[in-house]
Amino acid sequence: MTDIDQDSELISVTIDGQEVNVKSGEVLIDACEEVGVDIPRFCYHKRMSQVGMCRMCIVEVDTGRGPSLQPSCMMNVSEGMIVDTQSEAIKKVQDGVLEFLLLNHPLDCPVCDKGGECPLQDQTMAFGPGETRFVEEKRHFEKPIPINDNVFLDRERCILCDRCTRFADEVVGDPLIQFIDRGNSTQVNTFPEDPFASYFSGNIVQLCPVGALTAKPYRFKARPWDLEEIESTYPNPLGDRIVVQSSRDQVLRLQGLDSEAVNWGWLCDKDRFSFEAFQSEYRLDNPLVRGGGLNKANKLGTGLVAASWAGAMSIITESLDGVNPDRVAVIGGARLTNESQYAWAKLAKGFIGTDNVSADLGDELPPDILLGLPRATIADACQPNSTIVLLTSDLKEEYGTLYIRLRHAAKNLGVNIIDLSPVETALSSDAAVSLHPLPGEVGNVVEALVTGDIPREVGGISGEEISQAHHIIKDTNVVVFVSRSSMGQSVIPISEALTSLQQLDNCRFIPLVRRANTMGALDMGMAPGLLPGRNSLSSGSSAFSDIWPNLPSEPGANTKQILQKAANGEIDTLFLLGADPITDYPDKSIAKAALQKVNTVIAVDLFVTPSVYESDVALPAASFLEANGSHTNVEGRITPIRQKVTAPGTARPDWMIAAEISHRLGHDLGIDSPEDVWEEINSRSAVHEGLDYEQLAHDDNGHLITATGRIPFIPVTERVETRPIDSYAMRLIVGKRMFDQGIVTQMSPSLCSLAEQSQLRINQYDFNRLGIQEGTQVEVSSGGKSISISVKVDNRVPRSSALIYANLEGADPRELLSDDEHSIDIRIDPTVKGTA
Repeated sequence: MTDIDQDSELISVTIDGQEVNVKSGEVLIDACEEVGVDIPRFCYHKRMSQVGMCRMCIVEVDTGRGPSLQPSCMMNVSEGMIVDTQSEAIKKVQDGVLEFLLLNHPLDCPVCDKGGECPLQDQTMAFGPGETRFVEEKRHFEKPIPINDNVFLDRERCILCDRCTRFADEVVGDPLIQFIDRGNSTQVNTFPEDPFASYFSGNIVQLCPVGALTAKPYRFKARPWDLEEIESTYPNPLGDRIVVQSSRDQVLRLQGLDSEAVNWGWLCDKDRFSFEAFQSEYRLDNPLVRGGGLNKANKLGTGLVAASWAGAMSIITESLDGVNPDRVAVIGGARLTNESQYAWAKLAKGFIGTDNVSADLGDELPPDILLGLPRATIADACQPNSTIVLLTSDLKEEYGTLYIRLRHAAKNLGVNIIDLSPVETALSSDAAVSLHPLPGEVGNVVEALVTGDIPREVGGISGEEISQAHHIIKDTNVVVFVSRSSMGQSVIPISEALTSLQQLDNCRFIPLVRRANTMGALDMGMAPGLLPGRNSLSSGSSAFSDIWPNLPSEPGANTKQILQKAANGEIDTLFLLGADPITDYPDKSIAKAALQKVNTVIAVDLFVTPSVYESDVALPAASFLEANGSHTNVEGRITPIRQKVTAPGTARPDWMIAAEISHRLGHDLGIDSPEDVWEEINSRSAVHEGLDYEQLAHDDNGHLITATGRIPFIPVTERVETRPIDSYAMRLIVGKRMFDQGIVTQMSPSLCSLAEQSQLRINQYDFNRLGIQEGTQVEVSSGGKSISISVKVDNRVPRSSALIYANLEGADPRELLSDDEHSIDIRIDPTVKGTA
């Protein structure tokens, strides 16, 4: 891949007799494509290095020394170059290349999943021989062989284009598929007994120009001419752009859309194959109420039973009739589109009059960090010779396509990465400096890094390493990625680190969130004290009071406070909007107690999660594949979500449910379609002013919100004294894996078996110090709480730290957490007998 500066000077070249201007240094095959000359290719892909394997793109080039045949993917344009793509010599070369490729390629197009969208088919028809001269028997391999749970390899079809191997090695750093054997026996394959265990394996199926690599979820499901497709956005924190393909009102495939601003066409497997979940037989497709028959709820009932929409709505309106607004609360909303978030914020704050609204589930950064820091984009971070500071978890586990972008920037653009993650991550080997402070110490380490006042050792990091990082950030543009990297430490150390980093010149930030559209939820006012457009209740009331008549006067409760109030019997009606506090909130016991104590719990969701199971009314919602709207990513970039299939049963878009409840309460929400939201908000929000909803569908980069500081960041003025760690204790890190027990993963047949068992991971040094064996069951305790868990050696974990991944089958690290602790110290008792 050649990275071309958008401001590169234009030079003059002649292509097929026509003089054109192209960017200096651009790859010839790309330059031809930009001026409308299509050159056939198999191995070339603009997002990977050029290898010239297939020779299909050979053209006749004259650089002043006379014409010669050259692969256009291996040459950069130069001033005065003359290019001929249509000469007789070129046609003969193309004919020969295709004849050679077809010697051993099976003619099984009718049963091949690539049939109908295969470049080899198309180019054979356009440029190849009309008949074959090959009469011998073609080679045969066992077919197909699974290279992992979801990708199958048919070696007979492979044309050795090197796309899959380059992607695995260069793009994602998982070189698990390679060329083996030699000569006519050359093939691609995985290492013996070692599957292609990559989080990004679905991309090689999309990259393969023939049918050598196929995806198990799509195999034999349809042909391209059966498919209808639409461009949309996957609702993850990065807002990856996708193509949704369906047939007979059923989604059959998600493909990555090459968005320059965001994901470059890549997708992680968790997102690519998750469409299966939204078509699961376990989807909520009709309202449910607790016991009591068809039209009324009964708290004494033993379970949820089917109900009509009218009956379910009657229960909801009765629960809100005459209730004190302060005794109504809303948790969740990050799953929703921007339009649905606005509708629910308007219902809750504008009509019901409660400010107890929070899309956070206790594991996100606070709104002042997410909205108050000067913002950068991913493209800004990847500018040559800039510096990226990672105050994050492992990006490969939680933000797959961002990991790819930053890895490319470090390897190809000279970007320096300073890794301050609590454990060694997939980017640590590419970082200029990799520091892993003890939990709770990152604020002290960053203060030393920024000021240059560096002690001999701080937070488990030597002064020499911190000094190296200090010299890197002094004279460069700095972009800081920040997330709630571990639930084993409070937000305070992160706030301390951000306070120090703001002292740097030319420092901007990209805060990362855990849930899909958390940034959109904040922009639409789904947080206590906020109104749409990043307005506070006090500053924005004048803009909304005429259409939101019952605005609360004081900021309400966040999720932690809502659940505590609910457990104390101070909440009568609680809405859960795609939220599962029992599974996701850090304190499981308080979440369960809260749901059991509330008079009426109303869940709007896709599945019956543990929290929905505890609800009194469950309403079926449409997924992002079944509703129109938009999404806001971590940059503040708004891109469209487009409906492709029909929602199951009587499931409705979330905004429609809010409008129905509003109508039954005697109010007109004023929203009959997603477009109505933008007509209303454009005139009220300076942040969204000028946003054209229709234009979103035609602009690959979407609409970027650049306004920051309207909700100011709150710097730390007094630092918390970090307690020393004693020789018997270790600091707890609670991380996230890409594949876990999340409801979408578990409802996807292709993903549900990929989650591992919960384990305690510690460094080999600590293993030896404790005198335990791998696989031993140990008791891990903290503050009178304990869990039993097996132990695993993991040298990515720094000494004196211990890592447990959350939401996996087995031991739950949430049992060890405490809301008030700066960091969590644990003790490991190796006396428990037995093995995992």
